[in-house]
Amino acid sequence: MIDDDALTFDGAELQTGAQKVLMIACGALAREVLAVVEANGWSHLSVTCLPAILHNSPDRIPDAVAQAVEKHRAGFDQIYVLYADCGTGGLLEARCKDLGVEMLRGPHCYSFFEGNEAFAARDEFTAFYLTDFLVRQFDAFVWKPLGLDKHPSLRDMYFGNYEKLVYQAQTDDPSLTAKAQVCAERLGLPLERRFTGYGDLAVEMQAFVQKS
Repeated sequence: MIDDDALTFDGAELQTGAQKVLMIACGALAREVLAVVEANGWSHLSVTCLPAILHNSPDRIPDAVAQAVEKHRAGFDQIYVLYADCGTGGLLEARCKDLGVEMLRGPHCYSFFEGNEAFAARDEFTAFYLTDFLVRQFDAFVWKPLGLDKHPSLRDMYFGNYEKLVYQAQTDDPSLTAKAQVCAERLGLPLERRFTGYGDLAVEMQAFVQKS
């Protein structure tokens, strides 16, 4: 079982001459990041995840990332940050630049999962998005933080201007699709499922590794 909040993956082997690489990821990406690492056999690469709940507190992300970079910097040749802007208003990008580390491109995970160019071209302002992680953690990351567990009447105030719920599926899992349908019904929105796979997350992880 994967702990989305505290995944740590240490490469078991280091090939001669290979640099030791660390990727610091959002806990909401833990399963996807580990899947990409394992699919590519990156034995020289390690991953550590920050708490997924930072997803709901973007103002805390830059400091959390900076602390992680400083904590691990001495033990690795290269560090990459697997966060997009994630609601930090450019503050995370500025912090990463100061720290001398690279990060994912894009405004948020919904964008890089679909592909940043494709997402921007859609220009969807009336869609509410869920990923595999958010479907699994819908109550903890959507329903309860918005107070809908105690005040369900607030639903229409929050979601009345949305036209659909878009489920960006990273995996072909019928059980998650069924859960996404339930989430859509609870929000009073029609469901649109899009299979994205890992999108630009996988592309940029591969680019980072090639540069290391």
